[in-house]
Amino acid sequence: MDRDAPMLAAHADWSVNPAKRIITTAKRRAGRWLVAAPAPVGPPGDLLATLLHKAAGTPVAFGADFPLGLPRAYADRAAITDFPAWLRALRPNDPLFRVCDSPAEISLARPFYPRTRVSGAGHLAALAQALGLADPQDLRRAVDHPTAHRPGGAPLFWTLGANQCGKAALSAWRDCLLPAFAAQIPLSLWPFDGDFCALLHPAHIVIAETYPAESLVQLGLVLHGSKRKQADRQALAPDLRRTLARLHADPSPALEIAMTKGFGPTQTGEDQFDSLLGALNVIAILNGAPDRAPAQRPIDPVEGWVLGQVDPPMMRPPVPPLASSKPQPDRQPRAARRSPLADPPMTDSD
Repeated sequence: MDRDAPMLAAHADWSVNPAKRIITTAKRRAGRWLVAAPAPVGPPGDLLATLLHKAAGTPVAFGADFPLGLPRAYADRAAITDFPAWLRALRPNDPLFRVCDSPAEISLARPFYPRTRVSGAGHLAALAQALGLADPQDLRRAVDHPTAHRPGGAPLFWTLGANQCGKAALSAWRDCLLPAFAAQIPLSLWPFDGDFCALLHPAHIVIAETYPAESLVQLGLVLHGSKRKQADRQALAPDLRRTLARLHADPSPALEIAMTKGFGPTQTGEDQFDSLLGALNVIAILNGAPDRAPAQRPIDPVEGWVLGQVDPPMMRPPVPPLASSKPQPDRQPRAARRSPLADPPMTDSD
């Protein structure tokens, strides 16, 4: 791939809340990138067509922080062998898009749970059991596990809490990707269809899953504090400028102002921040950084991967059965409740 050729790079920070769906775009001309300020995504069904229009016939490299892939154990139970083919066959009114209210409703056709807040513990175990999985760990893809340099993500089918990705996945698949498939927009899904840069062709979109915490790692950035705090985002502005310079990228005047102000005091500030991180990660891949480590080739055809992640997941080995035959209490011991397999916090997500 010619690293000086014109191209459009973009990254969307996705949320079930339309107001918090933010996209950052960047255009490459003569080997340099001009990065725009983060902006609202707009109607999700129009997003990919809009990106193609902005690209004016050049390739589009699009990253988004919604899942592209399914847990292997679930896919095996559901006889799914090809994620892109399965995704393209979905219809907006399929049972999959109806989130379950109770474990009794969970099935292979309706794996997402819960629709509203639930109390108590053990819900991930109940979800796994209802899907016929041996362990709650089976609800996660390999890439959802923590690495040595970043925390893990929530299981795909879990739909509550700030760390959940379930409702965002449903929204993105139904409202963004299915309309694009129906409109026959030329697109490829990485990593299922091939190497990221090899898939980039004129007037064609390549879509890849990203993870803002992974983008921080791959860009060599360290955020002290919380991305939810304007002052902490503002403190990272000098490092963001150095990263832009290293990537042969220039911030637009509006982006320079946004970085200087820590992306503002509103609740979308963290989404703007994440959107920029993802866009810079996409640019780094286009500039020659690896889309994944050689050890991760080939990628699982149903699970997928996160763009740019080279660190292996730290997957917990299965817990051996207890030697004692004494009946165990229903309530999990405290150590188990604090484990990576414990239910995520169940505060409502934005």
